[in-house]
Amino acid sequence: MNNLREPLKPVTILLADDSEDDRLMTREALAESFVLNELREVEDGEELMDYLHRRGAYTDAASSPRPGLILLDLNMPRKSGHEALREIRADPILRRIPVVVLTTSREEADILHSYDLGVSSFISKPVTFAGLVDVMKTFGKYWIEICAIPPIAEDV
Repeated sequence: MNNLREPLKPVTILLADDSEDDRLMTREALAESFVLNELREVEDGEELMDYLHRRGAYTDAASSPRPGLILLDLNMPRKSGHEALREIRADPILRRIPVVVLTTSREEADILHSYDLGVSSFISKPVTFAGLVDVMKTFGKYWIEICAIPPIAEDV
């Protein structure tokens, strides 16, 4: 257990998005917003679960650090964001990781379903890069500077 007087380790952010362009824009928007946390990326829900369970290409803890926060797209091949979110929330260890949906969807059904599955926050991607930078500034301020994020055991 972490002593409250000890400095917390910087939070690793895990981005799950099948679009290379969207991952690039998110990466650049985070950098422009001075959210300088370590960022790891996966391309779909299957790869996300492999990363979280340290399977396949993600068995090495040094190159696949436990995320303290997940940015999750909904519409991905192989396993959707909703399917991955359901699995994360069903796992007694992983369920503690805050999951923020970052998607192009503005559909009420997607918003409701995400919250029903236990998402921590739902963000619709802005249509412009400048809008995404503004969103990432607020994201960083709230999730990195203000919120207390629970520690995740590295050996799980």
